[in-house]
Amino acid sequence: MEYHRMVKQILDLLKKNEYWHETFEHEPVRTSEEAGALRAEYKMEQGAKALIMMVLGGEGGEDRPVMLVLPANTKLKNKRVRKLFKTKSVRFASRKEANKITKTRECDFIPIEFGGVPPFGNLFGLKVYVDPALLENEKIVFNAGDRRFSIGMKTRDYMDLVRPEVVRIT
Repeated sequence: MEYHRMVKQILDLLKKNEYWHETFEHEPVRTSEEAGALRAEYKMEQGAKALIMMVLGGEGGEDRPVMLVLPANTKLKNKRVRKLFKTKSVRFASRKEANKITKTRECDFIPIEFGGVPPFGNLFGLKVYVDPALLENEKIVFNAGDRRFSIGMKTRDYMDLVRPEVVRIT
């Protein structure tokens, strides 16, 4: 089965750095709940839910995309996110915006489907913010650029590769 090229890019990054990881091939999933049901080895709170958000205005005045990563069993608190970015408005990126953001040269300009976006916003040039609740887990699991493929890895290795800012968003 051929997966989105982002899967190979992330796997190559993990292998190059000699980080422990495991992979899961499964039916296509779109939601955290669907993914959690297929990854019996992991709890929902270990799922790294990656959200591409648009910060409207705020500090600097320009609209900009960011990635927020939180445990799959939680929801972000809009008020906290607005306060974090010192803005009155944040929203989820539209499908068109997300497609533009996730089309990378390494992936032959093929966008990643909603539900498949990995928590590696740095690979798309996005600033990444992670909720500290996710970091309470020794291991995390996430869709790796394809809704049919997941990767589990150690949380400390994820932090080393992505270097997200840790902020409370749930």
